[in-house]
This record gives sequence, structure tokens and C-alpha cells, in this order.
Amino acid sequence: MHSSTWNVQKHEVNLYAHVTKYAMGQSPTCLNPSLNKAEFEKIAEDVKKMKTRPSDLQLLDLYGFYKQAVVGDINIDKPGMTDMKGKAKWEYWNTRKGMSKEDAMSAYIALAKELIQKHGM
Repeated sequence: MHSSTWNVQKHEVNLYAHVTKYAMGQSPTCLNPSLNKAEFEKIAEDVKKMKTRPSDLQLLDLYGFYKQAVVGDINIDKPGMTDMKGKAKWEYWNTRKGMSKEDAMSAYIALAKELIQKHGM
């Protein structure tokens, strides 16, 4: 199996785990959208203060949830083949297509908390 194929499959498993946690009610902030938004904004700032840098895949995961939470479904054209970073960001955001902003916000919060705990602040 090609390593990029493995990374995509691994990402899909991680995405499934985060969405499943949310769906199973492990994100109590979803009950109060205003608390969820305030927590989202705070944790988005906290993510920038992590002591060690998460992996590129973890950052792309966060990016996809963040963009879906703030903008909603992807609304830009896919970057060209030479823009590898832009293309990766587009792909991760596109995987959230159809997810509500609230669900994306809750998934972002859950993943960000996990990464902050792992990487420190």
C-alpha cells in the first residue's frame, strides 16, 4: 500500500473516531451553541500556543473542522497540482462537506483538546 493511501485511510479512521465521540454525546458543549462558540474561539487561540507542533495530518484535521465550522461547505475551487499544501487543505476541508457548522465546531473542540493535552500549552 502506498504511504499516502495509508495516511488518507488513517485520517478517515481519526475523523470517524472524532465524529463518533461527538455523536455519542461526549461533547456536552453541543447543547448550548453560545457556549460552544465561545469555547471554540478560545480553543482556536489555545491551539496556536501548543508547546510542540502536532503532525501535519493532525493540523490538517483541525483545519478541516475549523473551516467547516466558520465557513460551512467548501466554496473555493480545488488548487492546482503544484500547490500541494493548498490541495491538502482543500481535501481535508472537503471531507467535512455536509457537516453542520455546530457539529464541525464540536469536533474541532474535541480534537483540539486532545492535541493540547498531548502537546502541552
